[in-house]
Amino acid sequence: MKEKILEVKNLEVSFKTYAGISHAVRGIDFNLHKGETLAIVGESGCGKTVSSKAIMRLLPESNTIIGENSEVLFHGEDLLKKSENEMVSIRGSKISMIFQDPMTSLNPTMTIGKQIMESLIHRQISKEEAYKEALEMLQLVKIPNAEKRMKQYPFEFSGGMRQRAMIAIALACKPEILIADEPTTALDVTIQAQIMELIGELQKELDMAMILVTHDLGVVASVADKIQVMYAGKIVERGDVREIFYQSTHPYTRALLDSVPKIHSTNKETLYSLKGTPPDLINPPVGCSFAPRCEYGMNICRKKYPE
Repeated sequence: MKEKILEVKNLEVSFKTYAGISHAVRGIDFNLHKGETLAIVGESGCGKTVSSKAIMRLLPESNTIIGENSEVLFHGEDLLKKSENEMVSIRGSKISMIFQDPMTSLNPTMTIGKQIMESLIHRQISKEEAYKEALEMLQLVKIPNAEKRMKQYPFEFSGGMRQRAMIAIALACKPEILIADEPTTALDVTIQAQIMELIGELQKELDMAMILVTHDLGVVASVADKIQVMYAGKIVERGDVREIFYQSTHPYTRALLDSVPKIHSTNKETLYSLKGTPPDLINPPVGCSFAPRCEYGMNICRKKYPE
């Protein structure tokens, strides 16, 4: 067993809203080992991105409430108890993140080269060395004419190239953990495959652990070692790839799998669609959150949370 580098214990994240307190993440636990890929899957709004940003301490402090008993242990040190200055030295250099939408995450007023160089400040190297390393990162993520592209702005890049530039920024300091939040959103299928292949290659090269946040089970199948399925702020099922794809037991996991188009299906078949909507997390249910949408739901499910 490889070294455990991240341990999340009873993570609870709530937000103050005009309607009341919304309980976005409701007590989740997981571990991450060196070189391992953990996929967090679930539909939009289930708490995947909030969990990731809570690990990085990127949520706005003004309206975010973190549970008193929550812990995020990185090499045994609780990140939730660190000061902002201490977190600045960890973000990017030790734990890095690829954000969901590169167009809104990249600075439109700065060249791509400058943005990669900016992420190298943790290393305290000269401007010349930073330029050289930034150029190498662009070449590493397979952006053609890297020298010319260093001087260009985000609007001059295509969607796939912007995503590659985001990966270059995230990996510039060779972090121990990469959090990839929907890294293939809004990209066509062939570019998706290229991006995931590229991330996989760089992960092996740097012996890096990865948390992959996605709702696309097709992406997960070829990349992840472990999968955890989230619904309404809780982890409802976890296991390795084979267990989740072939021996899943939770009705929500099965519903997610059934909603993926099958290569052998005919045009006459209607693609499965999950009925109903997720619960209101301002007033979260006492029992199983999925019970109102579940075809196997019983009265006890609404009163008591199942193991």
